[in-house]
Amino acid sequence: MEENVIKELDTLKGMLNNWKRGFLSWVAPDGGNDYVLQEFSEDIQMHVYPYVTRLLEAKHLSHPEATEFMDYCYSQVEDLRDQLSKVETNESKKEV
Repeated sequence: MEENVIKELDTLKGMLNNWKRGFLSWVAPDGGNDYVLQEFSEDIQMHVYPYVTRLLEAKHLSHPEATEFMDYCYSQVEDLRDQLSKVETNESKKEV
């Protein structure tokens, strides 16, 4: 993989982390936060996936590299899910 492509993917990872931090601020402590995960997943699908697809079509990424990167992206949704669960659990403990 070319160095400039690696930099592009690192930039996308940084963008995903910024989005994830932003979505954490949407958390309702009483639960019902599935929409946050859906929004994050939709943003990946709408903004990141087409970009990675173009990198693949232009042969800047191999199919395994593109798959690995998209797996990373969707693992961030699962990471956000875990973080949301912790926030909800911590808030419910405070109420008791």
